[in-house]
Amino acid sequence: MRYSPEALVAFVEAAALGSFSAAARKLRKSQSTISTAISNLEADLGLVLFDREARHPVLTSQGLRVLNQVKDILAASQRLDELAIRLSTHVEPRLTFVLSDIYQPTRHEEILFNFEQRYPDIEFECLLAEDEDVIDLLQSGRASIGFIEAQKNYPPDIGFSRMHEQTEMSLYVAQEHPLAAKKLVTAQQLATSRQLCLNTYLRTQEYVPQGLIWSAPSYLLLLEMAEQGFGWAMLPRWLVKRFSQRHLFELSARGWPKTISVDAIWSTTTPPGPAGQWLLDQLLETDREPL
Repeated sequence: MRYSPEALVAFVEAAALGSFSAAARKLRKSQSTISTAISNLEADLGLVLFDREARHPVLTSQGLRVLNQVKDILAASQRLDELAIRLSTHVEPRLTFVLSDIYQPTRHEEILFNFEQRYPDIEFECLLAEDEDVIDLLQSGRASIGFIEAQKNYPPDIGFSRMHEQTEMSLYVAQEHPLAAKKLVTAQQLATSRQLCLNTYLRTQEYVPQGLIWSAPSYLLLLEMAEQGFGWAMLPRWLVKRFSQRHLFELSARGWPKTISVDAIWSTTTPPGPAGQWLLDQLLETDREPL
């Protein structure tokens, strides 16, 4: 490749994070290394990619156009790496998989049985997490593959594939909760009642619920809190159907239930090994059509 892969990665990360120093921390490089890599890329291209006059570097119009091309190059490189891993005989000794409560497992028992037969000596670990926590587990190298509610954007080092199957979310309370007596619950009534909401360890400030809030990092914990009558909660319908012991009441409210998409995600920096790629392929294939 004419252009340094390290320079291309540095450029994409700096553009995504809006800072050379943030990109340096993310890539565990010195800021001078990142600045030099991007300057060399600009010299090779004969273009100015960042306007450095502002407090933080801002992409120029040329930089914006180059960014999409660089992403395509890195994506093609990623696909080549993944193919090489699939064809490799060097199986990873350990595989950690992150499940989300929003995703309803289908035929996982069969897939795991086949996985155990194919890779009998691998250490397999399953974790539960949601949203930002899933991404952090992948970026830190703690996990290899995860499921997550589909996000608008992902960090440059996270690959994803949209699952065909979607999840329905609805609002639930205990049978004896005052809201259960309402034929149609209004937004005002929800706002003045305690909400049991998801609150991940790495929750950003983009969504801040209003009113009286109790929170937990797991939908299953929220389900248990709702069953005990502590408030109303937004929960996956399949989870309530399978695990509710006290028959939660589904509220009728405008706009509910809602359908959400689910993504399978992985780190492109430390992608899954052959066993992880095989499991990911089976899950994605099963989600679309019978094996």
